[in-house]
Amino acid sequence: MKILLHTCCGPCAIFPLRQLRVDGHEVTGFFYNHNIHPYQEYVKRRDTAVQMAEQQSLPLIMRDDYDLEGFLAQVAAEPDTRCSYCYASRLRATAEEAARGGFEAFTASLLYSRYQKHDEIKLLGEQIGSEYGVEFFYQDFRSGWQEGIRLSKEQGLYRQQYCGCIYSEKERYLPKTKAA
Repeated sequence: MKILLHTCCGPCAIFPLRQLRVDGHEVTGFFYNHNIHPYQEYVKRRDTAVQMAEQQSLPLIMRDDYDLEGFLAQVAAEPDTRCSYCYASRLRATAEEAARGGFEAFTASLLYSRYQKHDEIKLLGEQIGSEYGVEFFYQDFRSGWQEGIRLSKEQGLYRQQYCGCIYSEKERYLPKTKAA
């Protein structure tokens, strides 16, 4: 199958790419991550996705749109729902690109992470795929978590320390107060 792989970052795409290729699929990457904060972090992740794609001989389509304001406009009133918006916006962009590019299916490297909501990603992917007339290919890539970490370190890829948005950055770095 000809699959478009949404690539949230280089390290998270390594294992899904490997597995999809082992299963005989023709894979192209798609980088679109408009919500990464701050901009310097966005640049590191974008450049690392390009580096990984070159190392893995992965064709990579770049949608180099940094839209912090648009992301915040969508989630600022209810930050606890930000992941749903984030999943849907990136899956929608991927499905649109997949339909335009004649891909048979699309999927996401988000499905590699132990920290993402797989049921929600799958449901959104299927709904959005139906809207665009392209199949959402669901596969749980979490079994390759440690292997992906090992491979990304071996390849010298930048490894981020938080999911990506301003809220996840805060959750990662804001000192936790001790319970009284």
